[in-house]
Amino acid sequence: MQRVLVMGSSGSGKSTFARRLSEIAGLPFVSLDALYWKPGWVASDNAEFGQRVAEVARQPRWVMDGNFTNHGAGELRRHSSDTVIWFDLPRRSCMLGIMRRIASSYGQVRPEMAEGCPERFDLEFFRYVWTYRRQQRPKLLTYFQELRADQSFVRFTDRTQANDYLNAIALEQNRASIH
Repeated sequence: MQRVLVMGSSGSGKSTFARRLSEIAGLPFVSLDALYWKPGWVASDNAEFGQRVAEVARQPRWVMDGNFTNHGAGELRRHSSDTVIWFDLPRRSCMLGIMRRIASSYGQVRPEMAEGCPERFDLEFFRYVWTYRRQQRPKLLTYFQELRADQSFVRFTDRTQANDYLNAIALEQNRASIH
């Protein structure tokens, strides 16, 4: 596990998971949101974003958090990854996740976000998460169909599975460091 994509709905816990996996496995953490957004929540030009993502995707090791399959070197990321982890959580879990996140970090820039992009209440974002399973999930399913047989694919349907996975990797890392 050297190049890991962590994907799924906002509020699913994927960013927290990706940061923890990065720490446990000793892999650099890459946030696509940090590469995409400019201060003041200004979107990057697709070509510019794609170039930034391509530079990172060509690196030998990373945990990359985010979707952006339609632009931003989505094909290159899929091709370069050896592991894809998908947070396929129910709508209510993701909605609760973003509400908790807004309540705990409103006005602050989260670690995985670009500078100048503080947490905020955004109805368009709520709509995106509310409609994610209907509108975005099918796109990810299509994206995953192009994975190769040599790529690992892991699907979480709740956060407990994700925590158990991290605990197993941490245990494996500890065993490896002892020997």
